[in-house]
Amino acid sequence: MNHRDALASLEGVTDWRKSSYSDQENACVEVADSVPGWIGVRDSKLGPDGPILAFTTAEWAAFTAGARDNEFDL
Repeated sequence: MNHRDALASLEGVTDWRKSSYSDQENACVEVADSVPGWIGVRDSKLGPDGPILAFTTAEWAAFTAGARDNEFDL
């Protein structure tokens, strides 16, 4: 599956989950992993029709490892 196909598949996903680091009152990041080999990410404050980012599972693993290791200057 290519990136375009993954994005199309993620648009139909209904099992998005909020980041465990967010509280229920603030907008946050939502993640979906129900498309095999792909991770979808979206901004919850934009709602279900907002843009989706699609990452391969390897890309997502590298990103989350970098975040855990403080590799990003925020």
